Amino acid sequence: MKIQWKIGEVALLLAVAMTLFWGAWSLQEQDELQEKMIRLHVIANSNTQEDQALKLQVRDRILEQATALLEQSADMSDAKVRLSTSLETMEAIAQQEIRAQGYDYTVSARLEQTEFPTKVYDGFSLPSGEYLALRVVIGEGAGENWWCVVYPPLCMTAAANLPETAIATGLGEEDISLITEENTSYVLKFRSLELWESFRQWLENRERTGR
Repeated sequence: MKIQWKIGEVALLLAVAMTLFWGAWSLQEQDELQEKMIRLHVIANSNTQEDQALKLQVRDRILEQATALLEQSADMSDAKVRLSTSLETMEAIAQQEIRAQGYDYTVSARLEQTEFPTKVYDGFSLPSGEYLALRVVIGEGAGENWWCVVYPPLCMTAAANLPETAIATGLGEEDISLITEENTSYVLKFRSLELWESFRQWLENRERTGR
């Protein structure tokens, strides 16, 4: 039986094909971007007003220490080494702040791969995905969290200076374009990235469980 395609059906198939192609290309861009960034992830003990305020105070101390440390980094590899060898120092600084505020929570600092949703910051946005992160967990770690980019130091950089800071630490023009575009294609690209990331996680889960 001869199949006749309507114009609308053909247009829909072409649109799906283009979305898949664009999504695959964008996902490669995202993967390359993730290899050039370290994020800071601070998790509060709980969602009480006091614990959330404490989270921000600990964040400020960690950001101050990490920024001073990573300003000396030659590249991403060097930044990883500097953070890895400074985790105990980070914990001690966070613990000192916690004690100074009158709390006795424990705190841990780890450098590990962490899944993040799409996030909009002042002057740039980051697609969802798995990024290397300096994770600081306060107490039970059951509260809302705060995250940004500690390398390059984008969360401490004014929007106007962001491209210069990003290039100085190894990001390329394509990376900067991906995170700073403010138009419809930018929104669609991030949406396609989210769909592809969800699909990739689903495949990985099937491989692990065999289902």
